Amino acid sequence: MSSAFVFPGQGSHSVGMLAGFAAADPVVGETFAEASEVLGYDLWQLVSEGPLEALSATERQQPAMLAAGVATWRLWRKSGGAAPDLVCGHSLGEFSALVAAQALTFADAVALVRHRGELMQQAVPVGVGGIAAVLGLEDEAIAAACAEAAAGEVVEPVNFNSPGQVVIAGHAAAVNRAIEACKARGAKRAVLLPMSVPAHSSLMQPAALRFGERLASLAICAPQIPFWSPVDAAPHAGVEELRALLQRQLASPVRWSDLVRALAAAGVTRFVECGPGKVLTSLNRRIERRPEIQCAALEDPATLAAALASTGAT
Repeated sequence: MSSAFVFPGQGSHSVGMLAGFAAADPVVGETFAEASEVLGYDLWQLVSEGPLEALSATERQQPAMLAAGVATWRLWRKSGGAAPDLVCGHSLGEFSALVAAQALTFADAVALVRHRGELMQQAVPVGVGGIAAVLGLEDEAIAAACAEAAAGEVVEPVNFNSPGQVVIAGHAAAVNRAIEACKARGAKRAVLLPMSVPAHSSLMQPAALRFGERLASLAICAPQIPFWSPVDAAPHAGVEELRALLQRQLASPVRWSDLVRALAAAGVTRFVECGPGKVLTSLNRRIERRPEIQCAALEDPATLAAALASTGAT
């Protein structure tokens, strides 16, 4: 059985996440303490106590989700879990995956994603951008609705999460127009999301260029575990290739459906979500419905124990 560990990105956060893991093993607290030292504030206190509005801010949510994914990964390995055959991540989760693959150090990744979040917010100030989820409409119809609604502004599909679930983003007014255009085409639902940063849209190009400047001086190593990206549903191994990918992904759509299908075609039969929540696990089950494809999420000590048992680890 070939296995892939998948790391979630923004939107999977919550106040109190990883509390069960933290109570069970000190590695969680130690991981967040490392991140806090880089950030200059107590990240674990923010995650544990909130408020949610503060945790949800892009420049804080990104380090929090990175630390959560890495803490879960470390706990898996400390508990005797085997390294997977490959790793990947959804948007921000790509950085967690690269830490797991030893391509980035954790400390470097913490500083990097904080900078990434700051650049994203600076590129499109609060109130200028918008993001929405569209359910129950074909990808082509959503693209056509966005083209119709743009009217000289930007609104684009940015996350192809699963069949019938696509996220669109761009200028706030254009996103609102696209919501109505999607509904007119028969979407089951089209709703604004509580985020102002139109991540992965072309409005992120200025942020991507500035991010590339930071990446140019960053120490990156070749991944020790094969790494695949949802930018193009393909593996990436070279150091300069990774630099270019991480710059490109900031203003490129997340093609999660394509990635999961490509991994399944390459022989992956087990997907394990490594981080808080089970958003990716739900998406993976909708993308690949074949009975031989297994999907699991490491959410708490019970699910960790079950996943370990299923692999024969003790």
